[in-house]
Amino acid sequence: MELNIEAQKQEFLTICRASIQREGLEDLLAWMSKADFFTAPASTKYHGGYAGGLCQHSIDVYQYAKKLLFLMPKAPSEESVAIATLFHDLCKVNLYRVDKRNQKINGEWQEVPYYVIDEKFHFGGHGSKSVFLVQQFMKLTTEEAAAINCHMGFSDGNPNAIRDVGNAYGQFPLAWITHVADEAATFLLER
Repeated sequence: MELNIEAQKQEFLTICRASIQREGLEDLLAWMSKADFFTAPASTKYHGGYAGGLCQHSIDVYQYAKKLLFLMPKAPSEESVAIATLFHDLCKVNLYRVDKRNQKINGEWQEVPYYVIDEKFHFGGHGSKSVFLVQQFMKLTTEEAAAINCHMGFSDGNPNAIRDVGNAYGQFPLAWITHVADEAATFLLER
């Protein structure tokens, strides 16, 4: 899939700057620009497995969350929604690299590129690593941290996930909204 990565980057930055007024945002965005956030895939095979997939996925999650807010009796702030959804997968920054493999195309073997995981910074689980990375640049509220940390739902490999994630969803509705928006973007839009 071919994306206009520069246009997508500008859309992401526009949403961030219009919605987030938190100290440290510009430093976080500068780090993301120096890293591969805007060109990285969202995954190797499940969704968004192409250049720019991670940024596109983050925007998709934000847009789905905005649509789901009507389900909440008391909606979180626009800033909290933007932070939780746009930065939920920062753990994937600098996670992938391109490798080559042989693939039969039209009856002929050809060398084709594909993404592989090349983790250089191991830090707990998927959500906790994203929380850690965001907090290197800006403070998160407890609800924002819970939303980012629990966005994978019960599939993050935490043996206490049913208790911990379920309690987080009950206490912090933004966590549930972020999870549902992430699932919707992954399974309904990007597959």
